Amino acid sequence: MNNYKKMPKIELHLHLDGSLDIKNIQKKYKISKKEIKNKMIADEKCQNLNDYLTKFDFPISIMQTKEELEDAVINLLEKLKKQNVIYAEIRFAPQFHIKKGLTQDKVVEIVINASKNVDIKSNFILCIMRGKDNMDLNYETLEVAKKYYGKGVCAVDLAGAEALYKTENYEEIFKKVVEYNILFTIHAGEADGPESIETAIRFGAKRIGHGVRCIENEELMNLIKTKNITLEICPTSNIQTCVYNNYKEHPIKQIYEKGIKVTINTDNMTVSNTDLANEYKKLEKYTGLTKKDFIEMNKNAINSAFISEEEKKELYKFMC
Repeated sequence: MNNYKKMPKIELHLHLDGSLDIKNIQKKYKISKKEIKNKMIADEKCQNLNDYLTKFDFPISIMQTKEELEDAVINLLEKLKKQNVIYAEIRFAPQFHIKKGLTQDKVVEIVINASKNVDIKSNFILCIMRGKDNMDLNYETLEVAKKYYGKGVCAVDLAGAEALYKTENYEEIFKKVVEYNILFTIHAGEADGPESIETAIRFGAKRIGHGVRCIENEELMNLIKTKNITLEICPTSNIQTCVYNNYKEHPIKQIYEKGIKVTINTDNMTVSNTDLANEYKKLEKYTGLTKKDFIEMNKNAINSAFISEEEKKELYKFMC
């Protein structure tokens, strides 16, 4: 089996609050290793996506100060650099980090400035959140995204409990995203079915977070291929949230062989207790995907990254 630690890698779907450093948190808060794992690492099999999402409660509760946000960003980027990740798009919802007086604007300013402390190319995706009675906060997130777009923020996303809060309910805010000419991705086709992917495409999404349930609809797969839409697939996370039972059943290879632009991502390095090298190893072992395939998928990631063509050319040099 190949050693993927040294392989240059791209991470497009990575949540900041799901990827905190356990040792750092344990040391700072004097919490036992067992308790911290219980608070921050999901079971290999959760009941569903909503169960998986409970592991974000504790990380979010402590990410409410400038110091904690800076630590989260710097520790994550240092870890990615050690893993030979050459570019990462890190997503988070600034509205989750305003409980102790920070504004969404200040939260985003803090994380962008913190990222400059680590020598690795990165950008941030701001998450608009599915939920009840939070649209004012979502519109505020969009305005902050507009302010920092191209200055550390590269896109927006729609995240959260997609089966409970349907993608179609967010049409108006994505009309505004399009009006602002901001690139975006949307979580779809994970907990909810193929119709959520169709809706995201109708909104104008160039990438789909997860999107694996397109396998259930041949016409949809053809549409994704025709429109050159990229899927941000997160295999371990999909198994934990019971979208699929195991790696052998995961359809990533079938989707890839249809000619759809597939990328591999961790989703949440801590909550899912994984990294990209581990994802590649599991897929190689259980699906028959090869190192050549993973290189191609990293090229897909470069092509669909929310960066300039010149920046893409620079990343391509690592793929030779």
